[in-house]
Parts: sequence; structure tokens; C-alpha cells
Amino acid sequence: MTTPLKVLLLSRYDRMAPSSRLRSYQYIPYLTSQGISVDGQPLVTHRYLKNFYAGNPINWTDLIHSYLGRMVCLLKNRAYDLLWIEHELFPWLPAIGETLLDKAGKPYIVDFDDAVFHRYDRHPIRWLRGLFSKKIDRVMKNATLVIAGNRYLAERAVKAGATRVEILPTVVDMERYRNKKTGERNQPFTIGWIGTPTTAKYVEIADSAISALCKESKARFVMVGSGPITFKKSVPHLVEWSEETEVDAICEFDAGIMPLPDNEWTRGKCGYKLIQYMACGIPVVASDVGVNSEIVDHGSNGYLARTHSQWLEYMKRLRDDPALGSRLGANGRFTVMKKYDLQVTAPRLSGFFISCV
Repeated sequence: MTTPLKVLLLSRYDRMAPSSRLRSYQYIPYLTSQGISVDGQPLVTHRYLKNFYAGNPINWTDLIHSYLGRMVCLLKNRAYDLLWIEHELFPWLPAIGETLLDKAGKPYIVDFDDAVFHRYDRHPIRWLRGLFSKKIDRVMKNATLVIAGNRYLAERAVKAGATRVEILPTVVDMERYRNKKTGERNQPFTIGWIGTPTTAKYVEIADSAISALCKESKARFVMVGSGPITFKKSVPHLVEWSEETEVDAICEFDAGIMPLPDNEWTRGKCGYKLIQYMACGIPVVASDVGVNSEIVDHGSNGYLARTHSQWLEYMKRLRDDPALGSRLGANGRFTVMKKYDLQVTAPRLSGFFISCV
């Protein structure tokens, strides 16, 4: 019998955080079926993450314990064939851990679904920029493999001198995502957004268009997972997020939106909201920024907007033409099945692991 490949997953969070859940934990059942044993060890606790999303002050005692716990995990690295790191081992510390792994000849894969390097090289405090601006470049360069969620992140890894770079988009498990029935419409017409408290602020970009649509017709705006939030004009109906209910919540939308500003940080985003909407057959309107422009084929499976008038026009089209929304939604679901389904990417990830040992 073949000995299983043993992998130590050093994620940043547990399943509660979308980044960790989607980039690593959702793959574990498939990897296990392929003889790859994964031991998941989040850096911070579930309690820490709940406090963070709630906007509470950092519990420094918890955080110190978390860092010490990760150090203990690293001391056991010889028991594993490969390390799988989300972003970096120790945020806001030098890349000493990754450098020591490299010098010891320990292979590690590092995964990025955000432009975390810009937290350092674009930091407003000069001495922090000077100390950490090249940190993520070192992490990438020392890695056996860098997995990037999109082209922008992959290009940074190449510039950093990474030996091997592969693009693996953030995906959903289509076995979990039901298709909203053709012609099924809500009364009133429902514009929806799903995410976390840290990204809810981006909705401000479409705020005036949403408000105008809701005022001139029977329409409502729903936000799932944002936590308490207010905007200048629109008044969203807030829904608490849970992994168990998120698909049902999305299926209550008639149109899903993903507003983003155009900057270096957002160009590193992986468009997960869009993929979720499209997986349920929901038509989308998104900012014409970064990977959004790759996921959305404008006019075929959704719309890309840059201005207030475009946001308002495209949402009106979906409100006034149910058949159009159904067609765009069906095309979007097909796009996800073809490119952004776990069943498509899981075999690729498994192959990466085997090739790195």
C-alpha cells in the first residue's frame, strides 16, 4: 500500500473565513481521496476572527498564543512531506520562518488570493515599508511553488523570482450550489450582495444607483454578512451569514453585485462573490476592475460597470426584463461549471502537491 503524502496546512484562519475555507479547507476531502493527508492548523482562533469581524479590539494575549502555537507546529515539520502556507507564516514579522525552511530543504507551497504584499509595500508608515516591503517577495522566491488566485498575483510572484508559479482561481463546489429556477422572481425585485464586514465598504461605489432604483420602483437591497453598516443613500436589509444558509440567501437575489474601487489592492481580488452569484444562476453587475473583467463576459453572463449611470442602467435592464436575467444567469452558471468548479480545480491542486515532493 502506498504511504499517504503528509501535508501540514498552515492556514491563516479556520473555515469561518472565506479565504481559508475556499483556498484550502474545501479541498481536503478530495485530497484525502487521492492519498494526500492534510493536517490543518489555523494561525488564529475562531474567537479571534469573530472579534475581528465584530470590530472589537485585538486580544493581544490570544494573538501571542497563536504565534507561539505556530512556532510549535513548525518544530514538527519533519513529520510532513510538504508544507502548505496561506500567504505567510507570521504576519508583520520578517520572513525568517520561510527562509529557514528553504535553507533546510523543506518544500513548501504558498497560496495567495489577495495582494497581501501591498499591506507592506504600500503602508503609510515609512519605516514599516522599509522593513517589510520585500517580505512577501522573499516568501515567494523561497517557495517550491507559488499558487496565485489570478494573473495580477502571479505576475508579482514571477517578478519576485519564484521558481514555479501556477494560477488557480478561487472556486465553489457546484454540488452545494442549486440553480435558481428559471423565471423565479422576487417581489419586490431584489439586488443582493454577499461578503464580510471588511469588504462591505466597497458597496458605497454603487450606493447612489441602488438608492435611485429602489426609490423609483418596488425594489430592495439585501446585504448578507456585512454586519452593521450604513450608507449615505441606500438602506440595505441586513442578513447574517452562515455557511449552511449562504446558498439559500443568494437564491433570494434577482441580481448580484460586486462593486470595487480600481486600485492595486482590489486588482488582487479573486471575484468570489461573482462566482457565487453565477453558480446559482443569478445575473451579475460588477465593477470593471481586475479579475472581474475576466469572469464577466459583458452582455453575455453579466454586466461590467464603471459609472453611476452604467450601474443604474444595467440594474434597470435586469429589473425590467426577467427573460434577460434568466439568460445571463444561465450563461453565468455554465461559466462557473466550466472554469470555477471545485471538480475542475481539485485534480490540478492534487497534481501540484505530488509534483512538489
